[in-house]
Amino acid sequence: MTALACPYCYQIVDSRRLGHLCTGRGSPGLPGCSLRVDPQRRERTGYGLPARRFFSRPGRRRAAARLAACPDCGGLSGLRACPVCHTPLPHGFGQAASPLVAMVGAKGAGKTVYLTVLAHELMGNLPRRFDVDVRLSGERHDVAGTSANWVSSYVEAIFSERRLFPQTEAAGLSRREPVVFEWRAERRALPGVRRTRSSYLSFYDTAGEDLLGQDAVRDLRYLSCADALVVMLDSFSLAGASRPGGVPEGAVVCEEPALEVLTRVTQLLRRSRALGEGTRIPIPIAVVLTKIDAFYDLLGENHVVTRAAGAGPGYDEPAGRDLHEHLRALLADWAGADLDAYLSRHYTTYRYFAVSALGAEPDYRRNLVDPGGVRPHRVADPLLWLLSRCGVLPAGARR
Repeated sequence: MTALACPYCYQIVDSRRLGHLCTGRGSPGLPGCSLRVDPQRRERTGYGLPARRFFSRPGRRRAAARLAACPDCGGLSGLRACPVCHTPLPHGFGQAASPLVAMVGAKGAGKTVYLTVLAHELMGNLPRRFDVDVRLSGERHDVAGTSANWVSSYVEAIFSERRLFPQTEAAGLSRREPVVFEWRAERRALPGVRRTRSSYLSFYDTAGEDLLGQDAVRDLRYLSCADALVVMLDSFSLAGASRPGGVPEGAVVCEEPALEVLTRVTQLLRRSRALGEGTRIPIPIAVVLTKIDAFYDLLGENHVVTRAAGAGPGYDEPAGRDLHEHLRALLADWAGADLDAYLSRHYTTYRYFAVSALGAEPDYRRNLVDPGGVRPHRVADPLLWLLSRCGVLPAGARR
């Protein structure tokens, strides 16, 4: 593999020309380099803490050198880094498919809560279910300001303190580095030989304001090299989605129709891939209706949407198609037929999902989780489907 996308800055880089980071150990007669803020890393990813000194080796080479000497202190280093954003890269980066999953949606769609609960699933239930090792990739967990620290603090807030948090700030106001997970699975290469394959899942929690203007959308570089897309749509944003008692106070943050959000994202994807209006976009798109718990009573406990997901060793493709068709019918009832027509016209592969990150309606006014705690409903389904489309997970298992 030569050309691939960095999971932190979403730029296409040559795996033969990766940079290095100084270890700070120095060499005989020379002290090691000290940590310092890297302006390029801060600008590209939002990471503004002191970091290791970045350096690169000039000239052409057939493969990225595993060891290189720091030009300042002479110390040898095997720490590889992206040549664009200077972020340290995992040891196995570039050795297997690393799908970049872009996640977008309008303000108030619940992206931050969803990503937090999904991270909890990735580090808890999913590794046991699929016999894989999933870990956060990046700086140490205990360093304030890192994505790992962000995930742990948000998981603590939702699951232990049972409280929600303010809306994500727009990228122009507060940059935060992407959240990257390493998914490690053993595969049989030859009879009697098993090898570990690593895939990297990269998520960037986009503020809703970043999708409200055409210029802002253009700045979201990661959409241009995404292998898969998750679009979060607030169920309350569908004109026909109603329930007895109406919409809870504080549940709707943005009145923007779901179709307008999807249209902006689609236009950017077309420009970034130089696709004309007559060509469907080839990447798979998971269209996720959030806050579905608000409609549990309306749908009933025997409805396909309210049933729990299967727990097999792969993505349950037949069950996924069944849920997709039921949601398509539900969209028609909720005045969302134009959304389905748009997706059919612009994308080769798309699928509907309905999730509840919290499992029960929170107190929107006071930003508190239901007293019964967090009970996620089908949160992992969109990611598992995308992983099956990218060849990371098997598909076709039945319940």
